[in-house]
Amino acid sequence: MKKNLFHVVLLLVLGMPLLAEPAKDEKAMLDTIEKCTFNWFWDSTNPDNGLVPDRTPERPFSSVAAVGFGLTAVPIGIERGYVSRKEGVERVLTTLRFLKNLPQGVDPVEDAGYKGFYYHFLHMDSGKRYQQVELSTIDTALCMMGVLFCQSYFEGTSAGEREIRSLAEELYTRVQWSWAVQRDALISMGWKPEQGFLDADYKGYDEAMFLYILALGSPTYPVAEAAWSDFLKTNRWERFYGQDHIVFAPLFGHQYAQSWIDFRGIQDAYVKELGIDYFENSRRAAYAQQAYAIDNPMQWKEYGPTVWGLTACDGPEDDSHEFNGELRRFYTYRARGADADYICDDGTIAPTAAVACLPFAPEIVLPAIEYMLNRFGRYAFNQYGFVDAFNPSYQFAGATPQKGEVIPGLGWFDSDQLGIDQGPILLMLENYRSGFVWDVFKRNPHIQRGLRRAGFTGGWLDAELKQ
Repeated sequence: MKKNLFHVVLLLVLGMPLLAEPAKDEKAMLDTIEKCTFNWFWDSTNPDNGLVPDRTPERPFSSVAAVGFGLTAVPIGIERGYVSRKEGVERVLTTLRFLKNLPQGVDPVEDAGYKGFYYHFLHMDSGKRYQQVELSTIDTALCMMGVLFCQSYFEGTSAGEREIRSLAEELYTRVQWSWAVQRDALISMGWKPEQGFLDADYKGYDEAMFLYILALGSPTYPVAEAAWSDFLKTNRWERFYGQDHIVFAPLFGHQYAQSWIDFRGIQDAYVKELGIDYFENSRRAAYAQQAYAIDNPMQWKEYGPTVWGLTACDGPEDDSHEFNGELRRFYTYRARGADADYICDDGTIAPTAAVACLPFAPEIVLPAIEYMLNRFGRYAFNQYGFVDAFNPSYQFAGATPQKGEVIPGLGWFDSDQLGIDQGPILLMLENYRSGFVWDVFKRNPHIQRGLRRAGFTGGWLDAELKQ
């Protein structure tokens, strides 16, 4: 890497000196991204209750899923020296105490959750349900991943760290996972007091792997062991751009569970028969998306070996415009993706899609990170890390994006950063650099139990069993 726009970004964002030695550039680049992304969680969190906003700079409401990523961010910040252990303990205690004391019940306005679950979005100050969102099983599970991570990390004998472990146990064990099973052994996507359970379940390979592992590992309200096999029944093993893998189009489905759980070398019966593990499966999915971008069948601007990555993210607007002689549809927030199951591609790239694949395929991700920083600079990256998304093809006379801005010659750039996209960037950066999140989470007995009940064996999981 040469002294270029990336170094200007470093200088502007962190006051770091320009770097001259190429051997140090990767470390400086990753240091910058990790610190800025951590600062997003630390600075945007409500210090009075620990709730993390769904997005900034607006901070319209808290995402209970982002709270889980935010809890995990704290130990990363301690280990990296961004905050002291004392500051970290205080922040985590504030969050866990608030979560514990939030009202649980069937009141559609006054309660924050029910049966140990939480609503998808909560008011940033009161923590009560935001509007009429659903009681979310997947978002509660993301929150619990952060809760259990803190339980395993804070192993000290101080009163604060003992309380963290106790609160984490109480929060996790009161979630009635079995209550959310409505059809076969599958877990429902959610529930509303106005209508009951949603008519949809988590099934087939996707981000919900961690949801089932948490539910299987519960010592109080576990789901049946059949839940894992029912979850896998609709998996699709197909080839996409030369990669045979279990398909799921948006890359977040390959990243969420593996942000915490190290699937290298451990297998359930399903992947053992395929001769891979889930880590290898995600590596292939990353390569398939890069190959799709190189082929670029829709001829979007900038797509190629260093501009790729489709996942759920923001977009410029919900409208159609003429591009390359044909009418193309553009979207705001959407589950974009490209795989054998479906393609949803309006030219919008989400940095989290590629960056959070860093542990899977660093040889194609590192050049993509470097290129995005150098090519798009401060429009794609600011003091809190990457913006949520950008679209180089969105440059239409008279078009007005819903948010963000259009930079002549470069395209549309989001103005927001989202907690559920910042989280995988931070956790997977740390896993690539040190394996820290994976190593801490391996110690959690609930996660070990959930994996074993799902039928996982081998590698580090067998080693933990022998200890």
